[in-house]
Amino acid sequence: MPDTVHRVAVCSASALPVGEVATVTPPGHTAISVFHTEDGLFAIDDTCTHQDASLADGWVENCAVECPLHESCFDLRTGAPSGTPAKTPVRTYAVHFVDGAVVLDLPGS
Repeated sequence: MPDTVHRVAVCSASALPVGEVATVTPPGHTAISVFHTEDGLFAIDDTCTHQDASLADGWVENCAVECPLHESCFDLRTGAPSGTPAKTPVRTYAVHFVDGAVVLDLPGS
């Protein structure tokens, strides 16, 4: 049986202008942060894989977010860390503008 996608509304599109981030915790999931950059919308797990820090509090530049705790950087497109101390990627999610809202696609079965 194919996997289904569950759509979760994050916020209105006007509440997330370029340069801002919104964090949502869907039922049964950990916190997910949605970043609106000049390159588009990107959604990743909010918690750094090196240590428990919110990536929503990090510095965003060139489609990457820098963890505020130990300066690990994660590519917003792939979730991959660019160097130590983090070695494990964060999970990424599809995110879109739909009918004036920011909507997150969560995989399900």
